[in-house]
Amino acid sequence: MKELTTVEELDRFLQENPEAVLLKHSTTCPISSQAYDEFMKYAEQEGIKPWALVIVQTARPVSNEIAERFGVKHESPQVLYVKNDSVAWHTSHWNITEKNLKESIA
Repeated sequence: MKELTTVEELDRFLQENPEAVLLKHSTTCPISSQAYDEFMKYAEQEGIKPWALVIVQTARPVSNEIAERFGVKHESPQVLYVKNDSVAWHTSHWNITEKNLKESIA
């Protein structure tokens, strides 16, 4: 897991990982806490795509850049599966479950 704190780190991460998963997380939101727990169940499996964490309170420019770059309205919590510089799948809030992540990120 990599925590992205700058747009430069985002750029580098996506260059190194043309297929990756981004998790936008709010440290103050109970829904985000639940989604984070579900995501971590998914992330503990072997063979998953590289993934990075964006904490929206401390990395707002990164969060905004993701929304602008990929044309996906910002939400938190939010998961985006990026493949070859475009979003192949995304979801947010209560839809972030281990089951949904397994089924949707191939």
